[in-house]
Amino acid sequence: MMNWPFTVSDLGDSCRLGVHAPAEPAAPPSRSDRILLGMPHLSGNGLSEIWLLKELGHRHWLLLAESAGRPAPDFRDEAGQPVYAAFCALSIEDANFAAARANDRLRITSSLARLSRTQMSSRHHLAIEDRPIGVVTMISTFVRRAPDGGNHTVARVAIEGLPPVGEGTSASKLAGLAAGFRAGRVERHMGFDLHRESELGTWTFNPCPSLDFNGAGFLYFASFVVMVDRAEWRFEPVLARAVATVRRDVFFYGNVDRCETVTACLLARREPTGALIHHCRLRRGSDGAVIGDVFTTRTVADRVTTETVGGV
Repeated sequence: MMNWPFTVSDLGDSCRLGVHAPAEPAAPPSRSDRILLGMPHLSGNGLSEIWLLKELGHRHWLLLAESAGRPAPDFRDEAGQPVYAAFCALSIEDANFAAARANDRLRITSSLARLSRTQMSSRHHLAIEDRPIGVVTMISTFVRRAPDGGNHTVARVAIEGLPPVGEGTSASKLAGLAAGFRAGRVERHMGFDLHRESELGTWTFNPCPSLDFNGAGFLYFASFVVMVDRAEWRFEPVLARAVATVRRDVFFYGNVDRCETVTACLLARREPTGALIHHCRLRRGSDGAVIGDVFTTRTVADRVTTETVGGV
């Protein structure tokens, strides 16, 4: 999976994939699984948010394939070029990731819905022993690379054989909010007045091809969150070591090529007792284009790892 690019060519109905629509639209797919939590799934303060986002991105991709009646998520355009699902936005709500422990069984219940001709949403309910620990909503659209093959510009692609557009949902609200951010119409979000914000600090990162890019060669959507958390570690190292995410909204506008830097700009922050709340904006180093906005609320976890043992 990748994230929504800053420059998009809308090819409209002239670029539909050769997927044969069934006689009647298939019902939106869903799935539910239990995962035994171990070291790959955990962080120092509970459930690893980065592992979780990668897992849910993969599930989103698989559900897209199922919704189109395909045995595997191999989408291609009329010329045989790969088509990807680009994330426009994601939202983590009511999270209690600090509750996760080794050997817990995490249940992930996922469902997919169609929001428009090109946009799809997935919603993932998380629970441990039937105790909810969060809900994640993800919005994507199908895109293909532009002829130059770079990561700065892609084109939207409409495909056939998907479920019909569903009724209004919380996912459609997130999609509307994402559209508002892209158009510059949003004035307030998560308690921040966006017109009154100013740059409080910047931190520049050089994404690593073997760690931060996905198999399609795009900067992976989860890496946006990684860079914000690394910036948080720099501007608030004492509190950052003890917090876990309870709310996170991410809006994606662009991508980068390999060897380009990304700058995380801290635009606003609040620190009520036991919490760290901030808005970070990500900019592409080569041209300063905004590629993402990340709004985060994290609170002190009920447990903190205080000892580090090498190699465990």
